[in-house]
Parts: sequence; C-alpha cells; structure tokens
Amino acid sequence: MTPPNRDLSLPAIWNMSFGFLGIQFGWGLQMANMSAIYQYLGASEGAIPMLWLAAPVTGLIVQPIIGHYSDRTWTRLGRRRPYFLAGALLASGALVAMPNSSSLWMAAGLLWVLDASVNISMEPFRAFVGDLLPPHQRKVGYAMQSLMIGFGASLSLALPWILTHLGLAHGTAAGSRIPQSITLAFYIGSVVFIGCVLYTIVTTPEHPPTEPVAPAAHSAVREIFSGLLQMPHTMRRLALVQFFTWLGLFCMWLYFTPAVAHRFFGGETGSESYTRGVEWAGVCLAAYSVVAFLVSFALVALARRGVGTRVLYRLGLLCAAAGLMSVCLWTDPRLLLVSMVGVGIGWAVILSMPYSMLANSIPASKMGFYMGVFNFFVVLPQIVAAAVLGPVVEHVFAGRALPIVFLGGLCFAVAAVALSWVPEPADSGPERDL
Repeated sequence: MTPPNRDLSLPAIWNMSFGFLGIQFGWGLQMANMSAIYQYLGASEGAIPMLWLAAPVTGLIVQPIIGHYSDRTWTRLGRRRPYFLAGALLASGALVAMPNSSSLWMAAGLLWVLDASVNISMEPFRAFVGDLLPPHQRKVGYAMQSLMIGFGASLSLALPWILTHLGLAHGTAAGSRIPQSITLAFYIGSVVFIGCVLYTIVTTPEHPPTEPVAPAAHSAVREIFSGLLQMPHTMRRLALVQFFTWLGLFCMWLYFTPAVAHRFFGGETGSESYTRGVEWAGVCLAAYSVVAFLVSFALVALARRGVGTRVLYRLGLLCAAAGLMSVCLWTDPRLLLVSMVGVGIGWAVILSMPYSMLANSIPASKMGFYMGVFNFFVVLPQIVAAAVLGPVVEHVFAGRALPIVFLGGLCFAVAAVALSWVPEPADSGPERDL
C-alpha cells in the first residue's frame, strides 16, 4: 500500500475522525465508573486493580492481531471499516449489559468483552489516518481525533452527574446495587458508540489498494513476533515514553474516583456521600476532557503552522504531571477542577502527538500492525498497575488511594524526560492549505 498523496479537507478529516467520539464515549464510561461499579458489587480498594487485569491482557492479544489482519483485508466495506463495525456492535452490547451485572465476576467478564471490543474498533482507527492522509497532514488528523476524544469523553464522564441533576435518575433500581444514573448513562453510551462509528463508515470511503493485498501468513504469531523484533528505531524510543505516560493515566483512572469519594466527601462505599463523590469525580474527569477538547483546536492550528511535535508533546506531559500532583494540595473538592486543566492539556497531546510521530516512521504496508504493537505500551502499564498498585495501596498506604494519584503525576514527569531521546519526525513542517 503506497502512502496517499492527496490532501483532504478539514470537513473530510472531521468525518473520518467522528467515530472516535463514540469509541471514547464508551471508553470514558468504562474508565470513570468501573472502579465504582466493582465497589458497589462488594470489592475492596485493594482488589480493584486485579479486577481490571483481564481487560489489558485481552488488549495485549487483540491489538496486534487486529492490526495484522486489517493490513491484509479488503472487502466491499473496505480495509479498516469492517473492524470498526464489528467492534462497535460488540461494545454496544457490553455497555447495555454492564450496569445489570449481578456479581463482581460478571462485571469483570463484561469488562473483558467491552475492552476487547473497544480495541477492535479503536486500533484500526489509528491506522485509518495513516491510510488516508499524506505524511504532512497526519498531525492534523491525529489532532482531530484528539478533539473528538475530548468531546466524547467530556459528555460521557459527566453524564451520570447530569442525569441525576436533571432529575432523570435517582437512587438504584429494585434488585440492583448500581445507581440508576450510571445504568442510564451506559445505555445512552451504547447508542452513541454505534451511531458515531456508523457515521464514519457511511461518510468516509477507503481507497482500493494499488497493489494486491498480501494474504495473512500461515503463522500470524510468527509474523507478529518477527515484527516486534524489527520495530523501527523511533518506535522503540517512543515505547518508553508511552509506558510511563499510560502508567500515570492508569494510576489516575483506577484511583481518582475512590480518592475523591473518600478524601473529599468522607463517604463509605455505598453511602449517599460516596455516590456524590463518585459523581463529582466524573465531573472532574469530564472537565479535563473539556480542556482537552478545547486544546485540540489549538493543536490543529499549531500543527498546521509547523510547531515541533516533540515540543508540544513535552509541554503537555509536564502540564499533566503538575495537574495530577496538585490534587494532593486541595481540601475543597471544587479546586480539583484547577488540577484537571493541566491533565486536560496533557491528555490532548497524549492522544495525538505520539501517533503523529509514529505514523511517519513506520512502513505504510504495516501501518495497522505497528499501531497495534504500539498499543502494547498502553496495555503493559495497565498490567503493571493491576499487579502492583493493589498491594501498594493495602500495605504501604493503608488503603488510601490519594498517594497513587500523586504517583501518576510523577510518571508523567518521567515520560517528559524520556521524550528527550526520541527524534523529531522527519516531516514536521507547516501544513499546506486545506
């Protein structure tokens, strides 16, 4: 597959990125509410990381396989779009079932299905930009994805709080331990996920390959391991940055919600004050997504004017580090919104800059595969977090979640330092007019 040489307009880039809004809507619901769902079903804070473990292990397996086969797919629906659709259908079903979980293990199993399904849709979306945009437009493409992610997450993370304050969902349904606000939010997320993905499928055609599509190897596993050993130089260096970045994010996602509910609202699990804390944590997480959404507009403009990718990336990581570490300074929960500004700036660049740097350093014929392999370094830190953070919380911090949030900020700072060893991508000049 040869790289595209035709520029796309901003509306076309919007259309090709719109499905990411739905994907992030579902992802945001999962990240903001799963720890609380586990606690509603009886889990202790120390058990939360292990209950998350099945999901990243699944992603570790699914991502390179989906990337490998999507590089070798061509159907009437296209190359990547069949995977968008299959993942969206499976994820939408899992979102409907999740708030109806009757036990911890049912919820953990559904998280496994949901995470795998999200990855089936999300991983080819990263390669989609590389397929359809020439190298000098890829920064804009990934910045547009960041914009969609910020918008989708903003809506989904605050949705339970919004539903409660609109009077549409109060308390819990009969026979359920999960609040109606969370249940209804997951139902809405199911519809948004499939609707947004379908919009991209309908509005954005894929170009037929200019050369025959290579058949899948008899041993996909052998080819995947061979590709791992031959990772491009830039990708190897980005991997370390990606690892510490996402370790910081998982520290936040796993423990920010219980930290807010316990530290700032003084709630015991299942109490009304705990539920208020969970909803406020969702508002805070939504706030950083709103910031990311707004910052993404600036990223699109800066990317088109040739501001260095590495400069933007480092600045974002340092803002995220400062934001997350400052959480420990406050006693008033409203001040957490100040911290989320820094996290939001970081989130906007985390979702765009590394993929722009990567896309210009890997062969076009293996775009999907290497995007999947790169996501190893999203999944591996989640596995580390699941294996290590639970015992640390229980035995080092006496069950307190807040120190783990601070640790997440330190991880962002380490990632910013590690970025010094990553070369600036070759094509980082100004964009041509769109």
